[in-house]
Amino acid sequence: MNLRPRLWLRSFRGGPDPSAQLSLQERDWCARLPAGVGGRYGASRALLRQQLSQHLGCEPLAVPLHSPPGAATLLAPGWGSISLAHSGDRLLIGWSPRPIGVDLEDGQRRLQAAALAARFFPLQERRQLEALEPAQLRRAVLESWVHKEAAIKWSGGSLAADLRHWCWDHRLRTLLDLRGSAAPPCRCEQRQGWLCAAVGEGLESADWG
Repeated sequence: MNLRPRLWLRSFRGGPDPSAQLSLQERDWCARLPAGVGGRYGASRALLRQQLSQHLGCEPLAVPLHSPPGAATLLAPGWGSISLAHSGDRLLIGWSPRPIGVDLEDGQRRLQAAALAARFFPLQERRQLEALEPAQLRRAVLESWVHKEAAIKWSGGSLAADLRHWCWDHRLRTLLDLRGSAAPPCRCEQRQGWLCAAVGEGLESADWG
């Protein structure tokens, strides 16, 4: 097994048949969810099992996955760490032997950039954004957001409690934890029109699947 971090960006369209890829527990969770939510849950876990089975060298159903709806997705000890993010018809999967967090957004997403920055970004970051034109500001806010969501997943925190503690330095292109913890390594790329961010050790050598 390659121990370098691995990233996959996949479409839900034309993915594997969930009925053949999911565990009995995952099928039960699907059945208990509302139809649309259950379909998305089943499709994402089927894609996850498919990609991890190829990387870890086992059958999809043999991947030691624990992934309850609405909770963190975990692998058994010794199998590495994973993180998921989905938006629209895309699923971003990150795997690493060490903790990892990922997030993605449509690169063309429309958003109230100035209002979001004023509400959620720390003062030192807002000052870096003051002179930007609207298109530049939208891109900068979107890039900051995916970095911070990925960092919160990496640290095991929650968006509501931890977002205000993270700062994306747009000049140095580094993440800052304003509580004084060490800044985690990060990586952000646009792929297939989607802005994909990942946070965790070793990402400079990560492979894209």
